Amino acid sequence: MRIVFMGTPDFAVPSLEALLRRGHEIAAVYTQPDKPKGRGHKLLPPPVKVLALEHNIPVCQPTTLRNAEAVETLRAFEPELIVVAAYGKILPPDVLTIPPRGCINVHGSLLPQYRGAAPIQWAVLNGDKISGVTIQRMAEGVDTGDILAKAQTEIDEDETSGELFDRLMMLGAELLIDTIDKLDTLTPEPQDEALATHAPMLQKEMGAVDWAKPASEVHNLVRGLNPWPAAYLTLDGKRMKLWRTKIVKVNGLPGVLTVLDGEMTVYCGSDAVQLLEIQPENGKRMRGSDYLRGHPLTGDIKVQ
Repeated sequence: MRIVFMGTPDFAVPSLEALLRRGHEIAAVYTQPDKPKGRGHKLLPPPVKVLALEHNIPVCQPTTLRNAEAVETLRAFEPELIVVAAYGKILPPDVLTIPPRGCINVHGSLLPQYRGAAPIQWAVLNGDKISGVTIQRMAEGVDTGDILAKAQTEIDEDETSGELFDRLMMLGAELLIDTIDKLDTLTPEPQDEALATHAPMLQKEMGAVDWAKPASEVHNLVRGLNPWPAAYLTLDGKRMKLWRTKIVKVNGLPGVLTVLDGEMTVYCGSDAVQLLEIQPENGKRMRGSDYLRGHPLTGDIKVQ
């Protein structure tokens, strides 16, 4: 099938790879413009662009699809189907009507749960036990289109957003190929608006831990914000990122840092969390126990 693929980050790469392996004709790849990164602000291409260029696929990086020129450029590729995976732009009505087989989207949640930009992270932040991917027909709203297929997976109690992300991007690629193979036989299922929830973009300020909350919520915050933007505490006026924690059934004054069984431990509103992996300000990631060797605690310390 002749396909235009739209995607930007790592999440979209396995889907494009799967389409190529299946023998579909990728007429063009649409992705976000290159962005400056690092101290030198060097322009770096999105992962999907890198893959497309390796396969000599035409790449388009328009800043908008909401003008006549962009629509006509896309129309000229004559796609039978448009496949979207974490593209980062909403497709306007003029684009949705171009391919005769429609536009389908690979979304990292079990819709109608977690519509929006950060579905995987919010599933972890909320302590969900189940997540998955959905292939949907695209509509004008954000992730509101009819459902074509779903696949689900359990979330481990210590799994981070990054780890779940890696699993779901592979699951999404598999489901995408299966869906396209069965496209003519599937019956689209409208979403139940009463069950819809939203997953807005993450913000850096979300990383500040409220130690009055139960340890389970603190633990979910840490793993939900791993790898970005990372949860943190403030110790002696310096910010320390928290990468991995473990819930322990002990109680004390919320926000007090102590040492239990050789591990940095902070009491929460109920129970406590051990800081298994941390990153001091301007330092490297390390085990909390290794940090203690260079920074021994002589008594309990209040953190923020």
